[in-house]
Amino acid sequence: MSQYVDGFVIPVSRKKLGLYKSIATKAAKVWREHGALDYKECVMDTLPQPEGVPGDLFRKLAKTKSEETVIFAYIRYRSRAHRDRVNAKVMADPRLAAMCDPKKMPFDMARMTFGGFNVLVSR
Repeated sequence: MSQYVDGFVIPVSRKKLGLYKSIATKAAKVWREHGALDYKECVMDTLPQPEGVPGDLFRKLAKTKSEETVIFAYIRYRSRAHRDRVNAKVMADPRLAAMCDPKKMPFDMARMTFGGFNVLVSR
């Protein structure tokens, strides 16, 4: 059985990273309690990325502004069906609804890029 991953690329203001981390920490707890196998939120290295290297491509994908950095996040599941069951529980969890007021989010949700992926290689 192949595992499944939801992946996210999110532009976040460096000034709002603390708030983002707080929300992500709470979200991780909710997803894990409802059965996600793994939950990671990663912030792009602050070292300058020359144009044309992978970091530059992530910034272009996220359409970052000069004061923003990129969050790369993923949630791992046993399968797509498992993901669907977990996400149904997560979306019904009042703790998540309390965190996801678009007016209070530390990033522009319309600029978030995400997708579901079947795991091809896992070691």
